[in-house]
Parts: sequence; C-alpha cells; structure tokens
Amino acid sequence: MNRYTLSVLVENQPGVLSKVVALFSRRGFNIHSLAVGPAQDETVSCITIVVNGDEHTVEQVEKQLNKVIPVIKVRNLGQPGEHVSCGLALVKVQCEADRIEGMMQIAKLFGAEPVDVAAGLVTYKLAGETEKIENFVDALQSYGIREIVRTGQIAIEKSGRTQ
Repeated sequence: MNRYTLSVLVENQPGVLSKVVALFSRRGFNIHSLAVGPAQDETVSCITIVVNGDEHTVEQVEKQLNKVIPVIKVRNLGQPGEHVSCGLALVKVQCEADRIEGMMQIAKLFGAEPVDVAAGLVTYKLAGETEKIENFVDALQSYGIREIVRTGQIAIEKSGRTQ
C-alpha cells in the first residue's frame, strides 16, 4: 500500500474540517496524517491529508472531496519524493550529565535544536520528513524519551511540477 498526499483548499469557515473528516469516516478511508492552516488568502485554508491506499482509492477520495461544498480545489501531490513535505516534532529526553555529549551529537547530526532545558530534561525541536523524525526518535530511545508530540505533514508541489 502506498502513501499519497492531498492538498485541499477550502473556504475558511466553521465546520469545514468536520465535513472533510466525516467524508473519510463514512467511506472507510484511513487518514495517516492531517494538518490544517491558513492559505495565502485569509478566506481560504489548506488541509494537507496523507492517506494510505492504491491509486484507485486515492482517485475515489479526490472525487468525494470535490463533492464537499466548501472545497475549492483538491490536488494530489503524489507519493513521497514527488512533493516537498515537512512535519514537526518536539521530543523531551532524559538528560543525564554523563551522557549529554552523545545526545547533543545526535541532535546536531539531525539538525534538531534544544528549545527547553531543565534539570535532567532537554526538549528538542525537529522539522523534516516523517522518516527523518522517526530516525531521530529511534536514535534517542536509549537516552530515555519522556514525551513526544508531532504535527501532521504539510506539503507543497515541487517547483516546476505541473498537474
């Protein structure tokens, strides 16, 4: 099963997100990741949805989304590598004095930055593709991860890609 990313422009009004999510629920489509934010025009929002499925399933999702009244435009950005995407993670890690240097090296290697430091704990912020974030989390497992929060992926077409 492949992972596809859809960019859905919608009217920025109450209840639109629930209509979009309800469509997925009614049709039995699974959402892997979902992120919503304002578009360039403040009357429009962009919903980035990552779904698992085959081409037929994604086509069905697109057709159904286009039937939802507040939806302005649906674009299939394709599979990973066909678009630019990014997620954000905050990872709170136990920080023992004798192991801090190794943890700092891992963070530097991944491009993560410390955003909160307290006695015995460091919280790192990392932005990147899903695989990068998952690899960072895996690399920190032995230090004692206390908490992780993540956003859904956001995505945009690669420059020069036509649809």
